[in-house]
Amino acid sequence: MTAITRRTRVIEAADARTLPVAELIAEGRPTVLRGIARDVPLVVAGRQGAGAAIAWLKQFDGGRPVTAYIGDPAIGGRFGYTADGTALNFSRERGSLSAYLDQLLAGLDDPAAPAIYIGSTDIDQYLPGLRALAALPFGDAELVEHPPLVSIWIGNRTTAAAHYDMSNNIAVTLVGRRRFTLFPPDQVANLYPGPLDPTPAGQVISMVDFDAPDLARHPGFADACAVAEVAEMEPGDALIYPALWWHRVEALDPFNAMINYWWNTSPRFMDTPQNTLLHGLLSLRDRPPHEKAGWQALFDYYVFGDAARAGAHLPAPARGALAPLEATAARRLRATLLQRLNR
Repeated sequence: MTAITRRTRVIEAADARTLPVAELIAEGRPTVLRGIARDVPLVVAGRQGAGAAIAWLKQFDGGRPVTAYIGDPAIGGRFGYTADGTALNFSRERGSLSAYLDQLLAGLDDPAAPAIYIGSTDIDQYLPGLRALAALPFGDAELVEHPPLVSIWIGNRTTAAAHYDMSNNIAVTLVGRRRFTLFPPDQVANLYPGPLDPTPAGQVISMVDFDAPDLARHPGFADACAVAEVAEMEPGDALIYPALWWHRVEALDPFNAMINYWWNTSPRFMDTPQNTLLHGLLSLRDRPPHEKAGWQALFDYYVFGDAARAGAHLPAPARGALAPLEATAARRLRATLLQRLNR
């Protein structure tokens, strides 16, 4: 891979209850929280080896089938697309968490073992009781007011291609080492995103082969690497980063487990911007350049500028959709939009 020399900022974080989550997210940059989870029981079990960690996890199997991604050994643990980009290079299946853990244990030293990746699995639904012993007790008001979705990620040596999430994230490495390669949101063009559908896990991924980048085909990747940073994670470390940062995640050991926390501070009545993006493809992308420039100015005024400016000169009763958004106004806007889309 093109050399990336910048290392993610590291702070020693002894107690999750005093972590300034909102402040770190507002800074708009990733930060490694060194050793914040070093005393979590799963981290302690992992120090005794993969077998001990797997045995500890199995006691929380709630019996509900989990979704696993299974890849042929030939993919080298890198989940993505076939060579022509028209299909995924792995299969999805559902089965017993304990059975997958047994399969991972049996294949620890087998170079011909399949790649197994159990991703984004809600711990309360699928591993009841785990939260009390593995989830960190964050005390920041932001996470109290906006409780995060807490998920576990389990597998062998696998790589999640660079992608972005629509939520802020705290990713806690519990068993095995991990490496995150991170890019700021403005590097999207230099990462050459793949198809919007299908995607490996719901989010568009970079089509660049990070291990052997073809700079003739993807020349902008060198520019992306110039501003990228790498976070090397040991068990007990966490990484906090804002929504929309691109990140490639490599699980580096024969058995790995991670818990992450996703949250947004936007009210639940707000729609996802991903829908807006899709509608933009439908309504704006293929218009003449002069029209697109005009619409860009309108979006800057109504959407990306000061939220209060567009309606500030109007009497409050006349502001309508330009007034601050709340649940009732959001429902009204959604109904209007649906009516127009279904014309």
